Amino acid sequence: MKLILTREVAGLGLAGDIVEVADGYGRNFLVPRGAAIAWTKGAEKQIAQIKRARDAREIRDLGHAKEIKADLEKLSVSLGARAGKDGRLFGSITAGDVASAVKDAGGPVLDRKRIQIDGAIKTVGAHTVTVDLHPDVVASVPVTVQAV
Repeated sequence: MKLILTREVAGLGLAGDIVEVADGYGRNFLVPRGAAIAWTKGAEKQIAQIKRARDAREIRDLGHAKEIKADLEKLSVSLGARAGKDGRLFGSITAGDVASAVKDAGGPVLDRKRIQIDGAIKTVGAHTVTVDLHPDVVASVPVTVQAV
């Protein structure tokens, strides 16, 4: 079965890629979850649009990834969250929260899927979050969580 991926699927491809998968995998898993659409000749315009959007936020090369890493590691990222008296948060800090905090701190716009949080951030204080910028470049971003 020939499909067009609408988002990144681990081990299969990126958004806009045309892939050949088993019929059951495509029909029962990828299409119902919105990760792919059936390939047709008319879908070529959709592929071009998806690829243009991907290229706009894509890290161009290894040098560009290293520049972004240097910018990220210089940032002072702080988040405010509701917390109890003992410093435990009501909920946790997500990758989306970190991405918006990096943007607010003057950093680059990051895709939340590239942000890796070891365990869960459920306490007030300093934490370190990693960002996969390139297969060879991983940035460590210091994040400070403050009680609000």
